[in-house]
Amino acid sequence: MTDKDGNTATTDPQEFINYVNRETSKVLEMFSATGGDDILRQFTQSWTELATRSLEDPGVWIRAIADYQQAQFNLWRNLMSGNTSETPVAEPPPGDRRFKAEEWSKNPVFDYIKQSYLLTSGMLTEMAQNAKLSSQQQEKLEFYTRQYVDAMSPSNFAITNPEVLQQAMETKGASLVDGLKNLLGDIEKGHISMTDESAFELGKNLATTEGAVVFQNDIFQLIHYKPLTEQTYERPTLIVPPSINKFYILDLQPDNSFVRFCLEQGQDVYLVSWVNPSIDQRDINWDDYVGDGVLTAIDCVKQVSGQDKINMVAWCVGGTLTASALGVLANRKDNSVGSCTFLTTLIDFEDPGDLRVYIDEKQINQLAEKVNKEGVLHGRELATSFNMLRSNDLIWSYVVNNYLKGQTPPPFDILYWNSDPTNLPAAMYTYYLKGMYLDNNLVKPGGLTVCGEKIDLSKVKTPCYFLSTLEDHIAPWKSTFKALDLLSGNNEFVLGASGHVAGVINPAKKNRRNYWVKGEMGKGCDHWLETAERQEGSWWNHWNDWIRRRAGKKQDAPAEYGTADFKVIEPAPGSYVRQRLD
Repeated sequence: MTDKDGNTATTDPQEFINYVNRETSKVLEMFSATGGDDILRQFTQSWTELATRSLEDPGVWIRAIADYQQAQFNLWRNLMSGNTSETPVAEPPPGDRRFKAEEWSKNPVFDYIKQSYLLTSGMLTEMAQNAKLSSQQQEKLEFYTRQYVDAMSPSNFAITNPEVLQQAMETKGASLVDGLKNLLGDIEKGHISMTDESAFELGKNLATTEGAVVFQNDIFQLIHYKPLTEQTYERPTLIVPPSINKFYILDLQPDNSFVRFCLEQGQDVYLVSWVNPSIDQRDINWDDYVGDGVLTAIDCVKQVSGQDKINMVAWCVGGTLTASALGVLANRKDNSVGSCTFLTTLIDFEDPGDLRVYIDEKQINQLAEKVNKEGVLHGRELATSFNMLRSNDLIWSYVVNNYLKGQTPPPFDILYWNSDPTNLPAAMYTYYLKGMYLDNNLVKPGGLTVCGEKIDLSKVKTPCYFLSTLEDHIAPWKSTFKALDLLSGNNEFVLGASGHVAGVINPAKKNRRNYWVKGEMGKGCDHWLETAERQEGSWWNHWNDWIRRRAGKKQDAPAEYGTADFKVIEPAPGSYVRQRLD
């Protein structure tokens, strides 16, 4: 018997199964190294606190355990009578894809394992939901309980997953050999592969839009893109992506590149490519990202383009940095920014959505101590925290498919980008956590001093376009909506379908999904949606009409990159974005 590369393998499937289970522990070690140890610690801590509180009312525990024992007895009775499938005691909730294969119900033993797990996980989940803690403690308890029960699913282990065993038998163990190779490769890389990473290369089939780096400092490179039209609008467009991710989510492939779309519409486009910081850059702080980053980029674009005003597009953390920069400019009575587009951006952090489970003073202080000690927040650890919010889809499904079934995930550009994270400097990250998420200082007039200026967002008169998405769990749309009351310009709000990434990267050429516009302002977000008009297709076209009215006249497109003072340093996508954590 051989694996997919022709290597000889043993013919004893049980030997492979045992080996898979031993090697799976390495996955957990790898997971622990990227932040998974915090999950177990928080779960243990939360349940210890719950057990202590429950001593005041032990009846809650007694009733839950009694119900669980009765259900287990009924399940055992069904197994003995051969009726586990006909009269199930527990069934997966709608949308749970872990047990959809018929093997889970065809075989009474695995049907029993499945239902027993569902009963146990259901008991823990119900007890957590009925804990009656404060809202923050309650949410944290339920979150870490969900992580624990998801991790313990029998679908995640070879010996208790009938699909894995069936595939091993059909391939005479080759699927397990392939899975081990995938596992060992990911251990070496230090992360779980979500896509075929060998299928992509920056500058060849990702981030291919032609351009050049015309400025760089220790924080960012500035890319000037080659126009795609003979004439461009006189007011240039500067794009500020998140510093927490790499910019090429906005320039994936030609058919879904937001950068290319802007160029096709006649815009003169510039983009910030943030540095992937090392430990030596631990002291780069929020002021540096705003001053030496956003404000410097604005000044560079003005000089290269010869224009007094520019339009800006900013996404997520890039939007929060840009809002800070607009506050600085407002204090200085600097009108360099003619308009600003915010893509799924939190400015008011009172309700940070699913990220609330990580936000309390104790957790943030622990994380800040760790990050200050190490010098950076490692991108892999940050990626794990985000993936845990959707662990069955973004972690355990890949463990099963890649390691237990030996499958290679197909090429997918967004997942490649998702697997290419960045570090954040300790000084910047701890300021961001405490100043925004914990204290919500950006919305308080004078609550933050940035680049020597006390920030009051009510002074910002810049016309702004806010794009939020209905299913965003990173920047909830009802929270992003609050920015309309904070900034005093003529603002437009658009709500797109889907989530934080897919809702933004919705190419106009494909014209999929939908969005809402023209809701009545001044009566809150819910009333806005109730009165809004639903439009089919991509929000890109709506935004293009908005930005075009603020782009000035047409003029001959720039014939060259940069100027005599901003000479070409290297071709796009530049060297900063190529720095991988692997």
